[in-house]
Amino acid sequence: MSLDNLLGKKSKHDVLNSAGLLLVPARVTIDEGYIRLLEQHHIHESEILIMGERAEAAPLSTAALVRQAAGYSKQLFDQVKSENRLPLDEITNELLPIVHQVSAHPDVFQLFESVKAKDEYTHQHNIGVGVLSTLIGKWMKLNDSDLTLLSMAATLHDVGKIHVSDDILMKPGKLTAEEFEEVKRHTTYGYEILKETAGLDPRVALIALQHHERLDGKGYPNGLKEHEIDPFSRIVAVADVFHAMSSKRPYHEPLPFHEIVNEMRKGSFGELDPKVVSVFLKMMIRHLIGSKVKLSDGRWGEVVYINPHDDTHPLVKVDDKFIDLSQARHIHIQEIVV
Repeated sequence: MSLDNLLGKKSKHDVLNSAGLLLVPARVTIDEGYIRLLEQHHIHESEILIMGERAEAAPLSTAALVRQAAGYSKQLFDQVKSENRLPLDEITNELLPIVHQVSAHPDVFQLFESVKAKDEYTHQHNIGVGVLSTLIGKWMKLNDSDLTLLSMAATLHDVGKIHVSDDILMKPGKLTAEEFEEVKRHTTYGYEILKETAGLDPRVALIALQHHERLDGKGYPNGLKEHEIDPFSRIVAVADVFHAMSSKRPYHEPLPFHEIVNEMRKGSFGELDPKVVSVFLKMMIRHLIGSKVKLSDGRWGEVVYINPHDDTHPLVKVDDKFIDLSQARHIHIQEIVV
Protein backbone atom coordinates (compact mmCIF):
# COMPACT_ATOMS: atom_id res chain seq x y z
CA MET A 1 0.00 0.00 0.00
CA SER A 2 1.40 3.41 -0.99
CA LEU A 3 2.04 5.97 1.72
CA ASP A 4 2.48 8.86 -0.73
CA ASN A 5 -0.41 10.81 0.77
CA LEU A 6 1.77 11.32 3.89
CA LEU A 7 4.28 13.33 1.82
CA GLY A 8 4.94 16.75 3.35
CA LYS A 9 3.09 15.96 6.57
CA LYS A 10 4.52 15.54 10.10
CA SER A 11 4.03 12.61 12.46
CA LYS A 12 2.90 13.62 15.93
CA HIS A 13 4.95 10.84 17.54
CA ASP A 14 8.15 8.95 16.75
CA VAL A 15 7.46 6.11 14.29
CA LEU A 16 9.23 2.87 15.25
CA ASN A 17 9.49 -0.49 13.51
CA SER A 18 8.67 -3.79 15.21
CA ALA A 19 12.20 -3.99 16.68
CA GLY A 20 11.99 -0.52 18.22
CA LEU A 21 14.21 1.17 15.59
CA LEU A 22 13.36 4.84 15.02
CA LEU A 23 12.20 5.35 11.42
CA VAL A 24 10.68 8.84 11.48
CA PRO A 25 11.24 11.29 14.35
CA ALA A 26 8.24 13.18 15.68
CA ARG A 27 7.47 16.57 14.12
CA VAL A 28 9.81 16.02 11.15
CA THR A 29 8.43 16.58 7.65
CA ILE A 30 7.92 13.25 5.88
CA ASP A 31 9.76 13.29 2.54
CA GLU A 32 10.12 10.63 -0.15
CA GLY A 33 13.05 9.02 1.68
CA TYR A 34 10.95 8.54 4.80
CA ILE A 35 8.07 7.19 2.68
CA ARG A 36 10.31 4.50 1.16
CA LEU A 37 11.74 3.65 4.59
CA LEU A 38 8.25 3.23 6.07
CA GLU A 39 7.21 1.02 3.17
CA GLN A 40 10.33 -1.14 3.51
CA HIS A 41 9.45 -1.75 7.15
CA HIS A 42 5.79 -2.49 6.33
CA ILE A 43 4.41 0.37 8.43
CA HIS A 44 0.70 0.92 7.79
CA GLU A 45 -0.65 4.43 7.42
CA SER A 46 -3.05 3.81 10.33
CA GLU A 47 -0.04 3.48 12.66
CA ILE A 48 1.00 7.09 12.07
CA LEU A 49 -0.83 9.96 13.75
CA ILE A 50 -0.34 13.12 11.68
CA MET A 51 -0.07 16.47 13.47
CA GLY A 52 -3.35 18.37 13.32
CA GLU A 53 -5.37 15.23 12.60
CA ARG A 54 -7.40 13.09 14.95
CA ALA A 55 -6.57 9.41 15.35
CA GLU A 56 -8.37 7.20 12.81
CA ALA A 57 -11.29 5.18 14.07
CA ALA A 58 -9.99 2.01 12.39
CA PRO A 59 -8.49 -0.23 15.09
CA LEU A 60 -4.76 -0.90 15.12
CA SER A 61 -3.29 -4.30 15.86
CA THR A 62 -2.17 -4.79 19.45
CA ALA A 63 1.48 -4.94 18.36
CA ALA A 64 1.09 -1.69 16.41
CA LEU A 65 -0.51 -0.01 19.42
CA VAL A 66 2.39 -1.10 21.63
CA ARG A 67 4.92 0.21 19.08
CA GLN A 68 3.04 3.49 18.94
CA ALA A 69 2.94 3.75 22.73
CA ALA A 70 6.64 2.88 23.08
CA GLY A 71 7.55 5.59 20.59
CA TYR A 72 5.38 8.06 22.44
CA SER A 73 6.91 7.00 25.77
CA LYS A 74 10.39 7.66 24.40
CA GLN A 75 9.33 11.08 23.16
CA LEU A 76 7.78 11.99 26.53
CA PHE A 77 10.77 10.77 28.54
CA ASP A 78 13.10 12.76 26.28
CA GLN A 79 10.88 15.76 26.96
CA VAL A 80 11.13 15.21 30.72
CA LYS A 81 14.92 15.04 30.42
CA SER A 82 15.25 18.20 28.31
CA GLU A 83 12.57 20.35 29.97
CA ASN A 84 12.69 18.89 33.51
CA ARG A 85 8.89 18.72 33.39
CA LEU A 86 6.48 15.78 33.16
CA PRO A 87 3.84 16.39 30.43
CA LEU A 88 1.00 15.03 32.55
CA ASP A 89 -1.87 16.02 30.24
CA GLU A 90 -0.32 14.24 27.26
CA ILE A 91 0.34 11.11 29.30
CA THR A 92 -3.20 11.11 30.70
CA ASN A 93 -5.00 11.84 27.44
CA GLU A 94 -2.85 10.06 24.86
CA LEU A 95 -0.59 7.42 26.40
CA LEU A 96 -2.78 5.86 29.11
CA PRO A 97 -5.75 5.22 26.77
CA ILE A 98 -3.43 3.05 24.65
CA VAL A 99 -2.26 1.17 27.76
CA HIS A 100 -5.88 0.48 28.72
CA GLN A 101 -6.83 -0.53 25.18
CA VAL A 102 -3.99 -3.05 24.94
CA SER A 103 -4.76 -4.48 28.39
CA ALA A 104 -8.31 -5.23 27.21
CA HIS A 105 -7.14 -7.66 24.51
CA PRO A 106 -9.16 -10.88 24.92
CA ASP A 107 -6.28 -13.24 24.07
CA VAL A 108 -3.91 -13.08 27.04
CA PHE A 109 -0.99 -14.77 25.30
CA GLN A 110 -1.26 -12.55 22.22
CA LEU A 111 -1.24 -9.64 24.65
CA PHE A 112 1.89 -11.01 26.36
CA GLU A 113 3.60 -11.46 23.00
CA SER A 114 2.73 -7.94 21.87
CA VAL A 115 4.23 -6.28 24.97
CA LYS A 116 7.46 -8.31 25.04
CA ALA A 117 10.48 -6.08 24.54
CA LYS A 118 12.40 -7.43 21.56
CA ASP A 119 15.04 -4.74 20.98
CA GLU A 120 14.75 -1.23 22.44
CA TYR A 121 14.06 -2.44 25.97
CA THR A 122 13.58 0.67 28.09
CA HIS A 123 10.47 2.20 26.52
CA GLN A 124 8.89 -1.10 25.49
CA HIS A 125 9.35 -2.11 29.14
CA ASN A 126 7.52 1.01 30.36
CA ILE A 127 4.50 0.14 28.22
CA GLY A 128 4.72 -3.58 28.99
CA VAL A 129 4.70 -3.03 32.74
CA GLY A 130 1.89 -0.49 32.37
CA VAL A 131 -0.24 -2.96 30.41
CA LEU A 132 0.53 -5.96 32.64
CA SER A 133 -0.11 -4.02 35.85
CA THR A 134 -3.43 -2.81 34.44
CA LEU A 135 -4.37 -6.38 33.53
CA ILE A 136 -3.49 -7.61 37.04
CA GLY A 137 -5.47 -4.73 38.53
CA LYS A 138 -8.51 -5.80 36.51
CA TRP A 139 -8.07 -9.40 37.62
CA MET A 140 -7.88 -8.18 41.23
CA LYS A 141 -11.13 -6.25 40.62
CA LEU A 142 -9.81 -2.75 41.39
CA ASN A 143 -12.31 0.06 40.95
CA ASP A 144 -11.92 2.46 38.01
CA SER A 145 -10.15 5.25 39.91
CA ASP A 146 -7.64 2.86 41.49
CA LEU A 147 -7.05 1.17 38.14
CA THR A 148 -6.32 4.53 36.49
CA LEU A 149 -3.87 5.42 39.26
CA LEU A 150 -2.16 2.02 38.97
CA SER A 151 -1.87 2.35 35.17
CA MET A 152 -0.29 5.79 35.51
CA ALA A 153 2.17 4.66 38.19
CA ALA A 154 3.15 1.49 36.34
CA THR A 155 3.73 3.29 33.04
CA LEU A 156 5.94 5.86 34.81
CA HIS A 157 7.65 3.48 37.25
CA ASP A 158 11.05 3.73 35.50
CA VAL A 159 11.01 7.43 34.63
CA GLY A 160 14.08 7.88 36.87
CA LYS A 161 16.16 5.98 34.32
CA ILE A 162 16.40 9.17 32.27
CA HIS A 163 19.15 10.13 34.74
CA VAL A 164 21.04 6.83 34.32
CA SER A 165 23.61 6.54 31.52
CA ASP A 166 22.48 4.61 28.43
CA ASP A 167 25.89 2.93 28.45
CA ILE A 168 24.96 1.34 31.77
CA LEU A 169 21.33 0.56 30.86
CA MET A 170 22.31 -1.09 27.57
CA LYS A 171 25.49 -2.82 28.78
CA PRO A 172 25.48 -6.40 27.42
CA GLY A 173 27.66 -7.83 30.21
CA LYS A 174 27.46 -7.93 33.98
CA LEU A 175 27.37 -4.56 35.73
CA THR A 176 30.14 -3.56 38.12
CA ALA A 177 29.16 -2.88 41.74
CA GLU A 178 29.36 0.87 41.06
CA GLU A 179 27.20 0.58 37.94
CA PHE A 180 24.57 -1.46 39.77
CA GLU A 181 24.44 1.15 42.55
CA GLU A 182 23.80 3.80 39.88
CA VAL A 183 20.99 1.72 38.33
CA LYS A 184 19.39 1.32 41.75
CA ARG A 185 19.22 5.09 42.09
CA HIS A 186 16.60 5.25 39.32
CA THR A 187 13.97 4.61 41.99
CA THR A 188 14.88 7.75 43.94
CA TYR A 189 15.43 9.76 40.75
CA GLY A 190 11.91 8.81 39.63
CA TYR A 191 10.44 9.66 43.02
CA GLU A 192 12.00 13.14 42.88
CA ILE A 193 10.67 13.79 39.36
CA LEU A 194 7.14 12.58 40.11
CA LYS A 195 6.66 14.17 43.53
CA GLU A 196 7.37 17.58 41.98
CA THR A 197 4.67 17.14 39.31
CA ALA A 198 1.61 19.28 40.04
CA GLY A 199 -1.70 17.45 39.79
CA LEU A 200 -0.18 13.98 40.10
CA ASP A 201 -1.32 11.71 42.93
CA PRO A 202 1.60 11.42 45.43
CA ARG A 203 1.12 7.65 45.39
CA VAL A 204 2.49 7.54 41.83
CA ALA A 205 5.84 8.85 43.08
CA LEU A 206 5.77 6.37 45.98
CA ILE A 207 5.29 3.44 43.59
CA ALA A 208 8.25 4.57 41.48
CA LEU A 209 10.30 4.61 44.67
CA GLN A 210 9.12 1.21 45.92
CA HIS A 211 8.77 -1.06 42.88
CA HIS A 212 12.09 -2.82 43.65
CA GLU A 213 11.29 -3.32 47.34
CA ARG A 214 10.67 -6.94 48.34
CA LEU A 215 8.52 -8.41 51.10
CA ASP A 216 11.53 -10.11 52.73
CA GLY A 217 13.28 -6.75 53.14
CA LYS A 218 16.00 -7.55 50.59
CA GLY A 219 14.90 -5.04 47.97
CA TYR A 220 15.95 -1.44 47.41
CA PRO A 221 16.29 1.48 47.98
CA ASN A 222 15.09 1.33 51.58
CA GLY A 223 14.89 -2.37 52.44
CA LEU A 224 11.18 -2.13 53.30
CA LYS A 225 9.25 -5.20 54.44
CA GLU A 226 5.73 -6.54 53.91
CA HIS A 227 3.10 -3.96 54.93
CA GLU A 228 5.59 -1.10 54.63
CA ILE A 229 5.28 -1.55 50.86
CA ASP A 230 2.29 0.03 49.07
CA PRO A 231 -0.09 -2.61 47.61
CA PHE A 232 0.20 -1.07 44.14
CA SER A 233 4.00 -1.19 44.36
CA ARG A 234 3.60 -4.95 44.87
CA ILE A 235 1.50 -5.26 41.71
CA VAL A 236 4.02 -3.27 39.66
CA ALA A 237 6.83 -5.45 41.08
CA VAL A 238 5.14 -8.62 39.77
CA ALA A 239 4.49 -7.07 36.34
CA ASP A 240 8.08 -5.76 36.25
CA VAL A 241 9.59 -9.18 37.03
CA PHE A 242 7.37 -11.04 34.55
CA HIS A 243 8.07 -8.59 31.74
CA ALA A 244 11.82 -8.60 32.38
CA MET A 245 12.00 -12.40 32.32
CA SER A 246 9.85 -12.77 29.19
CA SER A 247 11.66 -10.08 27.16
CA LYS A 248 14.93 -9.89 25.28
CA ARG A 249 17.39 -7.77 27.24
CA PRO A 250 20.96 -6.65 26.49
CA TYR A 251 22.32 -9.45 28.68
CA HIS A 252 19.82 -12.31 28.25
CA GLU A 253 17.29 -13.86 25.91
CA PRO A 254 13.65 -14.39 27.02
CA LEU A 255 13.29 -17.27 29.49
CA PRO A 256 11.19 -20.33 28.55
CA PHE A 257 7.57 -20.22 29.74
CA HIS A 258 7.98 -22.97 32.36
CA GLU A 259 11.03 -21.23 33.87
CA ILE A 260 9.18 -17.92 34.15
CA VAL A 261 6.27 -19.56 35.98
CA ASN A 262 8.61 -21.49 38.30
CA GLU A 263 10.69 -18.39 39.09
CA MET A 264 7.58 -16.35 39.88
CA ARG A 265 6.19 -19.09 42.11
CA LYS A 266 9.55 -19.24 43.86
CA GLY A 267 9.50 -15.45 44.27
CA SER A 268 6.11 -15.57 45.97
CA PHE A 269 7.80 -17.24 48.97
CA GLY A 270 9.41 -14.14 50.43
CA GLU A 271 10.10 -11.64 47.67
CA LEU A 272 6.89 -10.97 45.74
CA ASP A 273 3.37 -10.58 47.13
CA PRO A 274 1.95 -14.14 47.09
CA LYS A 275 -1.61 -12.92 46.57
CA VAL A 276 -0.66 -10.90 43.47
CA VAL A 277 1.47 -13.74 42.07
CA SER A 278 -1.31 -16.25 42.73
CA VAL A 279 -3.95 -14.17 40.93
CA PHE A 280 -1.63 -13.49 37.99
CA LEU A 281 -0.51 -17.09 37.49
CA LYS A 282 -3.98 -18.55 38.10
CA MET A 283 -5.59 -16.33 35.48
CA MET A 284 -2.73 -16.81 33.03
CA ILE A 285 -2.73 -20.60 33.32
CA ARG A 286 -6.50 -20.67 32.98
CA HIS A 287 -6.04 -19.19 29.50
CA LEU A 288 -3.70 -22.05 28.50
CA ILE A 289 -6.60 -24.30 27.48
CA GLY A 290 -6.66 -24.46 23.68
CA SER A 291 -3.28 -22.75 23.32
CA LYS A 292 -0.70 -24.00 20.86
CA VAL A 293 2.60 -24.71 22.61
CA LYS A 294 6.16 -25.65 21.78
CA LEU A 295 7.56 -28.33 24.10
CA SER A 296 11.13 -28.51 25.36
CA ASP A 297 11.75 -31.62 23.20
CA GLY A 298 10.95 -29.60 20.07
CA ARG A 299 7.44 -30.96 19.42
CA TRP A 300 4.37 -28.79 18.95
CA GLY A 301 1.01 -29.45 20.56
CA GLU A 302 -2.18 -28.05 22.05
CA VAL A 303 -3.08 -27.80 25.75
CA VAL A 304 -6.33 -29.72 26.29
CA TYR A 305 -6.57 -30.06 30.09
CA ILE A 306 -5.13 -28.31 33.15
CA ASN A 307 -4.39 -30.54 36.12
CA PRO A 308 -5.78 -28.57 39.11
CA HIS A 309 -3.19 -30.20 41.39
CA ASP A 310 -0.24 -29.54 39.06
CA ASP A 311 -1.27 -26.69 36.81
CA THR A 312 2.11 -26.08 35.16
CA HIS A 313 2.16 -29.67 33.80
CA PRO A 314 -1.02 -29.91 31.69
CA LEU A 315 -2.25 -32.56 29.27
CA VAL A 316 -1.00 -31.74 25.78
CA LYS A 317 -2.21 -33.23 22.49
CA VAL A 318 0.63 -33.80 20.00
CA ASP A 319 -0.65 -35.05 16.63
CA ASP A 320 -2.88 -38.00 17.60
CA LYS A 321 -1.21 -38.65 20.97
CA PHE A 322 -1.74 -37.19 24.44
CA ILE A 323 1.21 -36.32 26.69
CA ASP A 324 0.60 -35.85 30.40
CA LEU A 325 3.37 -33.48 31.47
CA SER A 326 2.70 -34.32 35.12
CA GLN A 327 3.96 -37.83 34.27
CA ALA A 328 6.57 -36.91 31.64
CA ARG A 329 8.42 -34.60 34.04
CA HIS A 330 11.40 -34.19 31.72
CA ILE A 331 9.24 -32.35 29.17
CA HIS A 332 8.16 -28.75 29.71
CA ILE A 333 6.29 -25.98 27.90
CA GLN A 334 8.98 -23.95 26.17
CA GLU A 335 6.76 -21.25 24.71
CA ILE A 336 3.18 -20.36 23.89
CA VAL A 337 2.64 -20.03 20.14
CA VAL A 338 0.49 -17.08 19.03
